[in-house]
Amino acid sequence: MMKQQPLVVQVVGYKNSGKTTLVCRLVERLAARGIIVGTVKHDAHRFEMDVEGKDTWRHREAGARVVAISSEAMGRTCYLEERYTPLAEMLERMRDMDVVLVEGFKTEGYPKLAMIRQEEQLELLSRLESLLGVASWLPGETVRGAAGEGVPVLDKDDAEGLEALVLKLLAR
Repeated sequence: MMKQQPLVVQVVGYKNSGKTTLVCRLVERLAARGIIVGTVKHDAHRFEMDVEGKDTWRHREAGARVVAISSEAMGRTCYLEERYTPLAEMLERMRDMDVVLVEGFKTEGYPKLAMIRQEEQLELLSRLESLLGVASWLPGETVRGAAGEGVPVLDKDDAEGLEALVLKLLAR
């Protein structure tokens, strides 16, 4: 029997709104329930994951387009690729997950939790498809998503309530 695609939930918002903190809280809570969770992070800037002078860094600096490292002792494998990879392709590698939390990729069509830190950021909500809920630094009860639907607004620290939104989708 072939495993279904994992549930994909995006966490979107502007820089320094708390997206990474929310993703980490959700990963902790879901993993504690025995749910297998993967994550994908979109980075709009040039990032470095390698450590200068180490073997993988040296391989990449030498011109390798793909660098992989695997440690049986650590139970860890990492791939570094010198190309942009579309979200769909990254998700294909995560087919054995129950849930994949995606930080960023605002224009993708998966269910979204939006992080709102300041009132000026509320305009983002009108541009988001498939808005599941809002994690906010501002008080409020509901807002309207792009499709005009009522969307719950939870406090940014309400990890239990935000997890419940994800669990509700997972139960479908």
